[in-house]
Amino acid sequence: MAFDTSSASLRTPIAAVLGHVDHGKTTLLDRIRGTAVTEEEAGAITQHIGATAIPLETISELAGALVNPTDFDLPGLLFIDTPGHHAFTTLRSRGGALADLAVLVVAVDDGFQPQTIEAIEILKRTETPFVVAANKIDAIPGWQSVENAPIQQRYEAQTDIVRSRLDERLYEIIGELSELGFSADFYWRIQDFQRNIGVVPISALTGEGCPDLLAVMMGLAQRFLRESMAVNVNRSGRGTVIEVKEEQGLGTTLDAIISDGSLSVDDTIVVGGTGGPIVTTVRALLQPRPLEEIRTGRRFEQVDRVEAAAGVKIAAANLETAMAGAPIAAVGASDESDVIAEVKSAIADIQVSTDDDGIVLKADTLGSLEAIATSLQEELEVPIMRAEVGDISSRDVRMASTAADPKHRVIVGFNVELLPEADRLLAEEPVRIFRDDVIYQLIEDLEEYLTRLETEQRETILEQIIRPARFRLLPDHTFRSSDPAVVGVEILGGTLKTNVPVAAFEGDGEPRRVGIVKGIQREGEDIEAADRGERVSVAIDGPTIGRGLDEGDELWTELPEKHAKIIELELLDELDEHERLALNQYLESVRAADPFWAK
Repeated sequence: MAFDTSSASLRTPIAAVLGHVDHGKTTLLDRIRGTAVTEEEAGAITQHIGATAIPLETISELAGALVNPTDFDLPGLLFIDTPGHHAFTTLRSRGGALADLAVLVVAVDDGFQPQTIEAIEILKRTETPFVVAANKIDAIPGWQSVENAPIQQRYEAQTDIVRSRLDERLYEIIGELSELGFSADFYWRIQDFQRNIGVVPISALTGEGCPDLLAVMMGLAQRFLRESMAVNVNRSGRGTVIEVKEEQGLGTTLDAIISDGSLSVDDTIVVGGTGGPIVTTVRALLQPRPLEEIRTGRRFEQVDRVEAAAGVKIAAANLETAMAGAPIAAVGASDESDVIAEVKSAIADIQVSTDDDGIVLKADTLGSLEAIATSLQEELEVPIMRAEVGDISSRDVRMASTAADPKHRVIVGFNVELLPEADRLLAEEPVRIFRDDVIYQLIEDLEEYLTRLETEQRETILEQIIRPARFRLLPDHTFRSSDPAVVGVEILGGTLKTNVPVAAFEGDGEPRRVGIVKGIQREGEDIEAADRGERVSVAIDGPTIGRGLDEGDELWTELPEKHAKIIELELLDELDEHERLALNQYLESVRAADPFWAK
């Protein structure tokens, strides 16, 4: 979009920090900004996108001789810290799309994980340039640390065996990148950063390599992104809600990233909300002091205006239904209805799809809602009937109780409260609630519950269903010819149980019922079932041995068509090899006469 160059300025590049859970993303930012965000996170895992502004002056101080501030005219870097667990693909994707460049954190003692690959796929899809921070070099046996030292000199100062140990880990990372289509090497060996990915060995714990990482990031931004950082600061601001918070004296506020244009006090803005776009007026803008993370910083400065790119807290009326992850757009000189349509369209693109039957999902932010829904629907194949941002209410309990499938009478709540009326209603409704403030734990708990429920259901069905068995009447082992017939038999396949009908196959393939097993004995003791290979005596009510049923004949448990269909389609894995063989032989015989039987 063309604009008056007299109004142009260079905005701060936005850098996303991506990677697998527990590989050290937040710890790295803690080292840079000197805070302790990691300790405050639930489960020590970042659950939301956060933003931290690092001014050029601070980068120069931290990087020392590696960054000369006179070589740069970009204002610094705005880091977005993203969750690392696989459930956050959507959040990371949005973070990647919002970011100008990225740091992919990979722990050298753990290497590439599925979520590392997911992060790279997001960066590839969004065409976001990135560097690799190979973290936890201090865990290499024998490594000698010097706090906050540049990495190349520390690398060269190590013994040959320690360097060899680190090289082995780093080349594994470089090899993984190669398999994914990226050429990579130690950053100080790279001549062309447009064609190669720089790998920066670091320790977020000791700070080693952090000066190099900041220098590489700042250098990439200055050299390759400078032109795209030109913005019209007079253009109406655009951004994304990070979090919706209650602040004493301010009411409901928005933590947000302004990624384009500028935003001022008294501007009319449109924000995505649970009930549709919200139109309101900016009452106050507050920025955390430099290096204070926007989610945890306590010392805010009130400002009249912010320019992209910036993390800011917005105070305004009627923000109670605003959604984290939703867009923000200042109206400015535009027609208000056009901006409302713009926000409404953006929200529609990030809604969770729902089904007529399924569980109820509640989360504290739109991003979390999407992330959990993705895992539930795509990985666990759990349908969702309702997905909303907000606390769990009595309406949610009533909705969950209407699920047609009993295992879907579940409410999953991430980082939300259970309202008192909902809690009281739970005593009356057959609804199970899972709540947690760590997403992967929430998903694992639900998966464990559903697996246990499915196992119990399958066991119940198996207990009630007639299973296949084939057995032979032994010669000279007729102990009573009728009322009931008591004969010695050998189980040829499957498991024979009491109180099941048994049949013999006629020449036309039709099974003919001959009676019902009334009892089974092994060495004079009553038993409930006999397995393949066993020889037992069986009491069969119905036949007379010597009249239509003779010693040496083979009999089968008579399978009702419905039972045979359930076994073949749903319970085949529960049968052992010999039961499956008996089933197949039975089905072949019946289907010779009726090809569509039990299909």
